[in-house]
Amino acid sequence: MKDYFRLLSFAKPIEKFAIPYVIATLLYILFNTLNLALLAPLLDTLFSHKTAAISVGAVAPDASKPVEPADWWDIMAKFRETTNYLLGTYGKPTTLKFVCLTIVASVFLSNIFRYFSGRIMEDLRVHTLLNLRKTVFNNVMNLHLGYFNSQRKGDIISKVSSDVQVVQFTVTNTLQVIFKEPVTLIVYVVLLFSISAKLTFFSLLIIPLSGLIIAKIVKRLRQQATQAHETFANMLGYLDEALSGIKIIKAFNATEYVKDRFQKENVTYSNITRKMVRRQQLASPVSEFLGVMMVAGIVYFGGLLVLSGESSLTSAKFITYIAIFSQVMRPAKALSDAFSSIHTGLAAGKRVLDLIDVKPEITDKPNATELKSFQTAISFKNVTFAYGDRTILNNVTVEIPKGKTVALVGPSGGGKSTMMDLLPRFIEPQQGSISIDGVDIQDFKVESLRGHMGFVNQESILFNDTIYNNIAFAKPEATFDEVVAAARIANAHDFILNTENGYDTPIGDRGIRLSGGQRQRLCIARAVLGNPPLMLLDEATSALDTESEKLVQDALYKLMENRTSLIIAHRLSTIQNADFIIVLDKSVIVEQGSHAELMEKNGLYRRLVDMQTFDE
Repeated sequence: MKDYFRLLSFAKPIEKFAIPYVIATLLYILFNTLNLALLAPLLDTLFSHKTAAISVGAVAPDASKPVEPADWWDIMAKFRETTNYLLGTYGKPTTLKFVCLTIVASVFLSNIFRYFSGRIMEDLRVHTLLNLRKTVFNNVMNLHLGYFNSQRKGDIISKVSSDVQVVQFTVTNTLQVIFKEPVTLIVYVVLLFSISAKLTFFSLLIIPLSGLIIAKIVKRLRQQATQAHETFANMLGYLDEALSGIKIIKAFNATEYVKDRFQKENVTYSNITRKMVRRQQLASPVSEFLGVMMVAGIVYFGGLLVLSGESSLTSAKFITYIAIFSQVMRPAKALSDAFSSIHTGLAAGKRVLDLIDVKPEITDKPNATELKSFQTAISFKNVTFAYGDRTILNNVTVEIPKGKTVALVGPSGGGKSTMMDLLPRFIEPQQGSISIDGVDIQDFKVESLRGHMGFVNQESILFNDTIYNNIAFAKPEATFDEVVAAARIANAHDFILNTENGYDTPIGDRGIRLSGGQRQRLCIARAVLGNPPLMLLDEATSALDTESEKLVQDALYKLMENRTSLIIAHRLSTIQNADFIIVLDKSVIVEQGSHAELMEKNGLYRRLVDMQTFDE
């Protein structure tokens, strides 16, 4: 129940919804019960063979006159007195009209309050979903990059979307059932006891048996629900991978393999859900069958009491009793259904709460300050970083002066990308420090630190939006002229004008409607618009044709003007004009200097140039 109350906390401020819901529900129960209570005086008065004791000249009943003890079972004793008066004064047609209008009014009010009760609960449901999904998504966005390297994207998507939806319905529906159905059940049972205590004791004997049987049926639901959520997450992961890599899948004729892999998970998920549904659906027929058995037993036992004439139970009371008891099964059945479905919700809730409980490993210090400006240099001092037992950087020390273009080169796995990722604190070193103008970057607020950096990656990361919004992503408040100016610097303005709607042209999922060179130039335009003093360029010209590379390279030169730039490149044309080159191999810096200096050393850099192998 601890998880349930944690999930319920997302409904706060719950009193905003709970108070009006309780009032509306109580009024609904009152008038709904009144509808059934009206049956007894209706049947007893209109279809009694006895003559009404009130003559035509009789006066209205005295409200101050106490009700006879024999009539305490009847909530509508006063109503029956009124019908007797009307029957004796105006006859059966008028009395029938009065009774029918009373029933219609009661039903109308009952449904009005039922509507308001449902409406308030729906507002609570939406409110809970809004808070829960916001909390989950915000926490996911705050997590460090390392978390996503060890998690399946489909599992995260499943928790944020379907699991949250399941939790929302379970929590609010259970909350509704916990209050409404027990209160309704209690009111009905009180009425039944007031009519015939002996008959009610007999009917309640079977309820504990019913509860034990239903509990046995739903015992394994939570375990199965957990398996179902995990399998569904795997399916989402396979779907995401298939859509992202559709070209590779078709290129390698792997369509059947991918379909088979998805189908295996699909079959597993279907089998689990089938078993769950069977158990859930079994609870309802079992409870209904037990209810019919109880009704049959009550008809038999109560009928004997009426026929014997030894009990105060009359025919009218007995019919009313059966009508009320038939309604007892509805809240009892709702409680059993809620008991079975809450296991599914708690299983999904546990997965959602686990995601919420994940804390980002990279956070601001309590006394972190804003990075106001970049004045002198960036320093790496004895920096060591490792993934588990594998060391990526080992005791690296280097200084990057302001305004210089520094290239990172070396064989694959040398630590180039890791060194670049350390600077914006995507990851943290295990040892050593990185400082800007002599201040450790961990003393700055992360957002402030990254605000001084621009990023252009090997993969052109764009969003399914317009060209304008993709460029303005770095500076949402930018004017149209600023966006155009950034596009001109990135050599993107001309091709943008040739698109269907210019800057308002949608580019599709991940920019699929654009060529590789066009996507990369939009990324450069986005970086230019942010106007950061420090640029981080990771393989920005890789996988481009010669013409596109020339346009992108020219855009990069414009981008790097009057800025400090840290670049990773695999082509000599990209790095040979760098002010400073750092050569990384086997986790350490083996050489550093200008292109000319490194060529003279005839070391690793010279060999890489000769082989033209700067691949990451």
